[in-house]
Amino acid sequence: MINETAYEHITSGTEAGVPYVRLGKTERFDVESIFDCGQAFRFDPVAGTLHEKEYGGVAMGKYISVAQDGGDVTFYGVTERDFDTVWRHYFGFDFDYAAASEDILSRSDVPALAAAVEFGRGIRILRQERWETLCSFIISQNNNIPRIKGLVRNLSRTLGKKIVCDGSDGGSDMTEHGACPEEYAFPTPEDVVRAGIGTLSALKTGFRAPYIFDAAVKAASGELDTDAAASAPTTAEASQILQSVKGVGPKVAACTLLFGFGRMDAFPVDVWIKRVIAKYFPGDFDPAVLGPYAGLAQQYMFFYERGLENAKKI
Repeated sequence: MINETAYEHITSGTEAGVPYVRLGKTERFDVESIFDCGQAFRFDPVAGTLHEKEYGGVAMGKYISVAQDGGDVTFYGVTERDFDTVWRHYFGFDFDYAAASEDILSRSDVPALAAAVEFGRGIRILRQERWETLCSFIISQNNNIPRIKGLVRNLSRTLGKKIVCDGSDGGSDMTEHGACPEEYAFPTPEDVVRAGIGTLSALKTGFRAPYIFDAAVKAASGELDTDAAASAPTTAEASQILQSVKGVGPKVAACTLLFGFGRMDAFPVDVWIKRVIAKYFPGDFDPAVLGPYAGLAQQYMFFYERGLENAKKI
């Protein structure tokens, strides 16, 4: 579903030598919700920002920061060409979230689902790089978010290429904006194969080391065909392709397909979602009843339930 009204206007320029793109009056975009809903592990709040909210991190081999003031969203380290060719799609500005949300709600009269859709209305499913997403969710097994972030960061620092924050224009290093710490791109499958399983173990990936290595070997050799997974007729068939990797089960495959392949019907089931299903959807619940955007519904429900739990702790 193409959305032509995700924002009202766009401007671009430079600020302290850093290129930026600013979207005015965006719809259904909340930077905090997007980066705090468990789908990405390379972005963190920017300390000392002058904006209401700002997150910086690595995606698609580049460092950017995303700031928000009300409905205005600014992408630093991004030119208008970058935005058109990479970030518009990455952040889902070519997808109609309002229509998808309406479709989800048309399929269930559970009050908690309606509350979750409203609570998470600023969430967007990121279109992340496939290989990095697969590895990140292999790492996520039996893990918490801070530790996942640490392992992904260490893996990148040890095996990935250092990122030069040139902003694509003007040679800026973004330091005047205070938004470019030393960062590294996620390693390629070939980088991981060259490093070997011993290096992965030394990085404290634990039981996941052979799984990451197997994924790298199969991706580097072409045995794991991500293009075939992307073009598979059904999400179930795509899942089977990913599950050919050692240690990749239905949950990791579903996370990878949702966050790395744009398969909006992929429905990851973790501890939180099992709790949500038991609480709000008793009986024989089939995620397929939520339609082609069941994965988006899953994110709304996950974010909502976690928000309720966090509110109890205050």
